[in-house]
Amino acid sequence: MVKNICGWIAQAGVSPPAATLKGAQKADWLVIGGGFTGLSAAHTLAELHPQSRIIVVDRQRAAQGASARNSGFVVAYERPSPDELIGRQRNADYHVASTIGKAASDEVRRRVASFGIECDLSDAGYLFAAHDPAKLAEADRQVQTLREAGAAAELLEGEALSQRLGSPFYRAGIWCRGGNGLLQPAKYAKGLLDALPANVSVYENTDITGLEHLSRGGIRAQSTNGHIEAGQVIACVGAFLPRIGLADSKVFPLELSASLSRPLSDNEYACLGRAAPWGVLSTRPAGATLRLTPDRRLLIRNTVEYRQRDLTGHSLVARRAKHVHGLQRRFPWITDAHLQFTWTGHLSATRSGEPRFGKLAEGVYSAAGCNGSGVARGTLWGRLLAEMASGGQSALLTSVLDNAKPGWLPPRPFFDIGASIRLRYEALQARTES
Repeated sequence: MVKNICGWIAQAGVSPPAATLKGAQKADWLVIGGGFTGLSAAHTLAELHPQSRIIVVDRQRAAQGASARNSGFVVAYERPSPDELIGRQRNADYHVASTIGKAASDEVRRRVASFGIECDLSDAGYLFAAHDPAKLAEADRQVQTLREAGAAAELLEGEALSQRLGSPFYRAGIWCRGGNGLLQPAKYAKGLLDALPANVSVYENTDITGLEHLSRGGIRAQSTNGHIEAGQVIACVGAFLPRIGLADSKVFPLELSASLSRPLSDNEYACLGRAAPWGVLSTRPAGATLRLTPDRRLLIRNTVEYRQRDLTGHSLVARRAKHVHGLQRRFPWITDAHLQFTWTGHLSATRSGEPRFGKLAEGVYSAAGCNGSGVARGTLWGRLLAEMASGGQSALLTSVLDNAKPGWLPPRPFFDIGASIRLRYEALQARTES
């Protein structure tokens, strides 16, 4: 049996436990969700309203949910799609998205610097890489498009790429810097939590089950053992709005699993040519994400599923076997014994790839649909949601709102069937990259 233990969280350590909500509480602001978005929103609210009481609730331990479990890529510049390349119809849209992405990346760096968070933040960028060069079509034009948008991008092939990664598996890759980076996500999330100011109260293991607008104004959030009355609510629960009593037909959850190795020995590290820490994103959605961390650990994530139930321990064994196989394709000397941690996490996705962001109802605001870019975009969205709910306006907020077009999802069970078929197709397309 494989235990579902997140290696990032195990390394980051835990913050002192917060109380579980019991009885009645009142606040000016309620933030539901203690991940990157919720914690960023709470910090911004505290900055804007230093005399107000702000409450953050999380259904489990704050800073230990999906945010802490991701792969730690700080995304400023996405890899452009074919119709976003220079001279094509959506190139202007790519520039808008890159401007938002760069602002999101800068927001992470501002938070890390302001709070002195030790989270292994690196500005060395990462690679979009492919084993099958056909899956990195028009690479030169992609590099040109990235550079035009403001990134530092370079095409690596052959020996240069093998030396950078310590493996000959990848045949072509675009090394993208100038805003893209890597960090330890659980340390970053914990840092945001530990830096909350005195006017922010946190309740953990508190499951909000419904929101009710009160006749005298304000909103009551009901939990199992109590309730909170607040003037305004910011919901940062990703694809799980129905859990707090809000209908949602825009965002859906994907379940991912990952494994992290023990630190490599000196001899094992020498097999990688003593490569500097790196990160690799696949050019296919269902391909593998990999990292070599500063403490010489290898991370792999090469499964993505649409599921109605969380993975059981026996199912996680099968996912771990896929992780071992994926690592062995790149580093043949790896064995199952190298893997120290294996875990699952969720990603909130939308049909269009654009977020659902904005006002849901009177006094209720929400953001979701990070589509794999939650470290940076989640941090920025938390700030912008708090500013929006406080009556603020900015060109950046307007741009995010203009791009918040997540697309409609078919009702269940039609969506369930379609999503499962689509992911099987993606897995087939990514078989050379997993």
